[in-house]
Amino acid sequence: ADDILNEEAQREFLELKKKLASDVDSVTMPYYLAFDEYGNVSFSLRRHRLVRRERNFRWRGQVHEYLEVQGKIVHSNVIIIHQSTSSLSDRNLKIYENKLKRKEEFTPRDLYYYANELFDHLRYAEAIVIYEKFLSQKKGWLEDNVAACGKLADCYNAQGDKEGELRSILRPFGYDSPRAEFCCRLGYHFLNRADYLSAIFWYRLATQIKQDEGQLGFFNRAYSTWLPHLQLCVCYSKIGAYKLAYLHNEMALQYRPRDATILNNKEFLKKYLEQ
Repeated sequence: ADDILNEEAQREFLELKKKLASDVDSVTMPYYLAFDEYGNVSFSLRRHRLVRRERNFRWRGQVHEYLEVQGKIVHSNVIIIHQSTSSLSDRNLKIYENKLKRKEEFTPRDLYYYANELFDHLRYAEAIVIYEKFLSQKKGWLEDNVAACGKLADCYNAQGDKEGELRSILRPFGYDSPRAEFCCRLGYHFLNRADYLSAIFWYRLATQIKQDEGQLGFFNRAYSTWLPHLQLCVCYSKIGAYKLAYLHNEMALQYRPRDATILNNKEFLKKYLEQ
């Protein structure tokens, strides 16, 4: 009930249905979950949105149900927008805790989402245990494994455990090629240590990684758009490379043209460039 298609997407959806080949079993569509204050998409993923009825795909899971899809899958650009205004609820957490009390078996996916619920309710120590259990089983979906590492890093950060945070940031490199998010996280680690050259390496890499359009996992666009450029501005300023700092600040400004921090950086750096 919270998902909508704007007028353009409605037209594209109808056109898609007309042209869809008969051997296609499922069509994925971009799902925009959140926007920043400038109207940019800040958080998105892909979901199976149009499936062939005769395949009788089944819904799985008690919480965060998903459609188990197989066969020929194509990716479309018809955008679905989420407009939820609901606040944090403990409904899902209670479902998992009752499941635990009844000593029912948790699937790997159950463990992942149970850990997410614990994380959302700021129960970081418990979340760490469940995330680790989930990852140790080595049966999770790739995107859930990678996301769990990010959540683990946040848990350790909330506890002030910098070593645990760094270990968690490095773990996704064992699952897949570098992701912009974890390059930025590593960049921030080195920035905090005043190792600006190492930070620059990781932030630059983040700007070079292309998003896989078929990726079904959660995608925070800040990590591959304005954020690494803003951080590169900071790093280059620290080593006195003001032209490069200005250049990357301008790149960040393209995504956030009214951002006060970026605009202030521009005025600050102009003084050095005029000298």
